[in-house]
Amino acid sequence: MLAILAFVATLALITGLIHFYLWKRLVKDTTRPGRWRRIGGVTALVLALLVPATMAGTRAVGAFWLAWPGYLWLAVMFYLLVLLLVLEVPMAVARLVLRRRSAVAESTAAAPEPVLVGAAGTADPPAVEAVDQPDHDASRRLLLARGAAIFAGLTAAGVTGYGVRVATGPPELDRVRIPLAKLPRGMDGLRIATVSDIHLGPLRGREHTERIVAAINRLDADLVAVVGDLVDGSVAELGEAAAPLRGLRSRYGSFFVTGNHEYYSGVEEWVQEVDRLGLRVLQNQRQEIHARGGVLDLAGVNDVTAAGTGLAAPADYAAALGDRDASRPVVLLAHQPVAAHEAAKFGVDLQLSGHTHGGQIVPFNLAVKLQQPVVSGLGEVDGTKVYVTNGAGFWGPPVRVGAPPQITLVELRAP
Repeated sequence: MLAILAFVATLALITGLIHFYLWKRLVKDTTRPGRWRRIGGVTALVLALLVPATMAGTRAVGAFWLAWPGYLWLAVMFYLLVLLLVLEVPMAVARLVLRRRSAVAESTAAAPEPVLVGAAGTADPPAVEAVDQPDHDASRRLLLARGAAIFAGLTAAGVTGYGVRVATGPPELDRVRIPLAKLPRGMDGLRIATVSDIHLGPLRGREHTERIVAAINRLDADLVAVVGDLVDGSVAELGEAAAPLRGLRSRYGSFFVTGNHEYYSGVEEWVQEVDRLGLRVLQNQRQEIHARGGVLDLAGVNDVTAAGTGLAAPADYAAALGDRDASRPVVLLAHQPVAAHEAAKFGVDLQLSGHTHGGQIVPFNLAVKLQQPVVSGLGEVDGTKVYVTNGAGFWGPPVRVGAPPQITLVELRAP
């Protein structure tokens, strides 16, 4: 409970600062003092409170009705922030140009007019025209701010709408062929259906699982690998939603490793539930796969964030990969790509991972690169090949931009 409160407090501080900036650019800069500014201020305050309320309420209280409005606003807020920050430079240039024009106009108005001498020798005073220059400049700045706000608002709403359609649509199929030097010739073409980050929760239920199971079964794979982050909730809340996993079909078995979200959702219960549904849970273990006259080691480790004992024990690479026949190829299931740094020390040929969601929302993928060695697709870490699937669901906002939901068919090729 203390950890949840600390997380909510930190989130409230960050979102509060973001909403203050949004209020400044979208409300204060675009309205004159009065009723509309007050309404905008109250709206910004309510939206600032909605984000931490959603994050805490859907998990601690079970207020799932907060999920759609709260998470959708989180996505819109993110894109508003990005767009307005990008607009800061051109807006600053435009304001500078307006100030210079205003200064030139004021200096011209202050210059003394030449005195005209009439025929009678008397001076005719110059005509005086009243110019309200400050009000004119203020109107221009107001118009500029409103234009930027309208552009940012429409673009953020449009990108979010597109992202919702992609995220809630069917997962795409990615087919990838990966050569393994040690793979026996007879096992050439062995296919592993790989899926991660299904994220059953307040916005995704049984229908989501059924669609994924049906897509995997159509692949007629030799193995099925579910590499973590299946759920965002307890077995009591989501057991029925996960039940269709019982229908997964493959020639040599279906396997599961824990992701970080399992440890937020009651990992002990979920390991037992997934096992009951017919998936072999590899808890720092490996399984020999005998197929087509050859043998392949399939290993799995707990997520790198795990802590404790028993089913919640941290990743143990020695237990999963030590004391094995090094002449055989080994494929490791590990939720986070960063696990490859340790896996490479044990000569892992291929690691299958998820966790990153492919970045989920561009340009957030740039930040993911700071933490994970591979964000999406096939890469290599210290000599170990790493394939990262985008995941079939989403976390937080029901939005995907630049990283569609995905199921991957990995085909292993012999040299």
